[in-house]
Amino acid sequence: MTGKMFCFQCQEANGNKGCTMGGMCGKKSDTANLQDLLIHTLKGISFWYNTGKKMDMDLYDEKTGVFVAKALFTTITNANFDNDFFIKKIKEAVDVREDMKVKFDKAYRARFNNAWLGAVPDCAKFKAFTDEDINAKAESKDASILKTENEDVRSLRELTIYGLKGMAAYADHAHVLGKNDMNIFDFIMVGLAKTVDNSLTADELVALVMETGGKGVEVMALLDAANTEAYGHPEITEVNIGVRNNPGILISGHDLKDLEELLEQTKGTGVDVYTHSEMLPGHYYPFFKKYDNFAGNYGNAWWKQNAEFESFNGPILMTTNCITPPKATYKDKVFTTGNAGFSGVKHIEDRKVDGVKDFSAIIELAKTCDAPTEIETGKIVGGFARNQVMALADKVIDAVKAGAVKRFVVMAGCDGRHKERSYFTEVAEKLPEGTIILTAGCAKYRYNKLDLGDIGGIPRVLDAGQCNDSYSLAYIALQLKEAFGLDDINELPISYDIAWYEQKAVIVLLALLNLGVKGIRLGPTLPAFLSPGVVKVLVEKFDIKPVSDAESDISAMMSGK
Repeated sequence: MTGKMFCFQCQEANGNKGCTMGGMCGKKSDTANLQDLLIHTLKGISFWYNTGKKMDMDLYDEKTGVFVAKALFTTITNANFDNDFFIKKIKEAVDVREDMKVKFDKAYRARFNNAWLGAVPDCAKFKAFTDEDINAKAESKDASILKTENEDVRSLRELTIYGLKGMAAYADHAHVLGKNDMNIFDFIMVGLAKTVDNSLTADELVALVMETGGKGVEVMALLDAANTEAYGHPEITEVNIGVRNNPGILISGHDLKDLEELLEQTKGTGVDVYTHSEMLPGHYYPFFKKYDNFAGNYGNAWWKQNAEFESFNGPILMTTNCITPPKATYKDKVFTTGNAGFSGVKHIEDRKVDGVKDFSAIIELAKTCDAPTEIETGKIVGGFARNQVMALADKVIDAVKAGAVKRFVVMAGCDGRHKERSYFTEVAEKLPEGTIILTAGCAKYRYNKLDLGDIGGIPRVLDAGQCNDSYSLAYIALQLKEAFGLDDINELPISYDIAWYEQKAVIVLLALLNLGVKGIRLGPTLPAFLSPGVVKVLVEKFDIKPVSDAESDISAMMSGK
């Protein structure tokens, strides 16, 4: 192994191979190694849990399942860069692992009247209790991805882990809103355990990847239920992208509970609240429309935050992933909360049971700041989640049957910095007038402010919401399949042109594959963690393909290829 680290989990992997000296995301090598060690320790918890489960031992407890999911979420790209946080979390994980081992030992002795003598992987037994122990273990790279030497096995294991990271994120979002599914937490631990099982064949690992996709569908449905039960079904909404004259707080990320509590605490203070990037769809939920100080959306996708956070003038609240290393000129105005973190940035502590987070510090700072500097004006329209689109179903179906709508193109996923992502803007601009774009996630910022018109009153860009809301797009496709009386989802006039960046997009991709969707275009590059052998399997089974140039891909999609 060369280099100080190895990470290839996101689309920005250096040279589309992997980051070895520091992350393109801004992650330092010591942070990357600590994240690897945390995942390694979570695998150790999962090893003892799954070993007992295979013997029909009931070792499950909700607290452990939630812990593993939350901890896994913190390792998603651009979620947390704070070494002190990871050292503390690894200590907690070691304690949880040792408790799980004690539970296993007790259950085994009770059944067999002797100690278990099976082989134990390093993740389930290494000792590290002090900061020095943890830093030394992380520096050793015992937890490195490259410890798995067979590249196809490594690829399938990491594809599973990245899917589990996305699943953990969605499960945690639902958990925050009081919605839990123990089967999801169970699967996350079983899946992690299987990534250290050297007895599994390549075919069994492929099956695990597909099973991960199936659970991805379930967790997205769970989160959809959590969001809509708490805040109502999204509805067609015009969102202001200009500014007011009041000081403001900019909230980014994905956590709608944080948005709720921030709006409630700023009510009547003279401070406005603006959304940024993935928080834009908060405007679509009926619940939030009662707040007069919910001013609009400021800016674009996450990767433009260095410029936009500075011009906003007021404080910024990062609720989940999508933080990038802040510039010194505004770092003192950045606050993190939940699973987000950055060294030297103020962190707002989690809410206590049945309590709320205390946002008073960020509100008081906002009162001392200038109003945001206006960077654009106008409105954008969104809110086309499953319930709203199905309310328009008859109109949509009639438009398809009449030939007014010739094709739907799903352009969901993530945005990013690479100049090649202008491809998605070009596709949107050049798609024939009889096409409708279905989108979710921050990929929409490549085209959601273009004037693409409508088809018989149906906007040509239908924004379902956050990447978390990709379930709506799958649900709409399945409902259209039924409405047209088709046997196969691939018979629909729908093409998939997906932009990806991080691990939430991976679970969405796996969910689509589990639903049997074929012919997905993925870009701007294929994931570095897919080995040539695994790419071959995905191409042969699902016809996954890289994006090409806009005109060639549009021609192919319009002909159903």
